[in-house]
Amino acid sequence: MRKIGILGGTFNPPHIGHLIMADEVCDALGLDEVRLMPTAIPPHKLLADTASPRQRLEMTALAVQGNSRLTVCDEEVASGGVSYTVITMGRLMEKEPDAEFHFIIGGDMIDSLHTWRGIDRLLTMVRFVGVRRPGTAGHTELPINYVEVPLIDVSSTMLRNRYRSQRTTGYLIPPSVDRYIRKERLYGS
Repeated sequence: MRKIGILGGTFNPPHIGHLIMADEVCDALGLDEVRLMPTAIPPHKLLADTASPRQRLEMTALAVQGNSRLTVCDEEVASGGVSYTVITMGRLMEKEPDAEFHFIIGGDMIDSLHTWRGIDRLLTMVRFVGVRRPGTAGHTELPINYVEVPLIDVSSTMLRNRYRSQRTTGYLIPPSVDRYIRKERLYGS
């Protein structure tokens, strides 16, 4: 049985915090791979100053290049509309019935996990893996396997603001993603 991690998010843009989280969880739990899965339209946040779903998918693919344990999943972007994890995981489980899925969430999502659509059903479908983030409590009464990773206080919001104000993003975002952002003139770059 393959052990597959899923790290969902907006990836607007993807950055080293996402990559560190995915790689550290993959290593700590002995997963076969971690798939970074951009949402089409996230149910929990309004996307301002955003790249399109297709652009976020392309940036995420660029971000994971060179790490054979990290891949990209286009399931939510391809299906379009609001992305609900319980629906997405149902589709993935149909496609891969022999896989064991580990759904990776950061501190902000841990804090609101009890509000997720279909959470009771989802808890029977996946094993949640929690990673604490600076500025969040990262606590829930729901069953989560916590993995300690180096805390990197970087966010997509911070990076979008840096692009808008023409500040450096060096070492915070993969160079291939930075080139894509500048080529596509995203985030006011």
